[in-house]
Amino acid sequence: MRIGELAARAGTTTRTLRYYESRGLLPARRGGNGYRTYDEDDLKLLRQIRTLQDFGFDLEETRPFVECLRAGHPEGDSCPASLVVYRRKLGELDTLIEQLTSVRAQVAAQLTRAEAAAPGGPEPKCELGGRG
Repeated sequence: MRIGELAARAGTTTRTLRYYESRGLLPARRGGNGYRTYDEDDLKLLRQIRTLQDFGFDLEETRPFVECLRAGHPEGDSCPASLVVYRRKLGELDTLIEQLTSVRAQVAAQLTRAEAAAPGGPEPKCELGGRG
């Protein structure tokens, strides 16, 4: 298939595909007419990259998965380098979860303090409505 068809089937743009090619993530094969040519394996690579990016992986973090697919592993995540990236990403996610949990606790404490400071106080007036 040509680049436009691959982009459409992968749900991306031809510009993105050219970028992936320049980064070495997508093969740069050319047909006799000079057009880029792709096959179902390339579509599988793109779907792997897109899925990982949807999960928050940056483009360079997808490289071990792409290389694993190219090496013939059907899922692209069973190679040692892919497992390393998974572990590192889980560590990053755990850190983010801890940070968000801490911020949530602080916001909840502020809310509790604010509610206790004005029990039964007057309702705040909305300054935006009704004046013209």
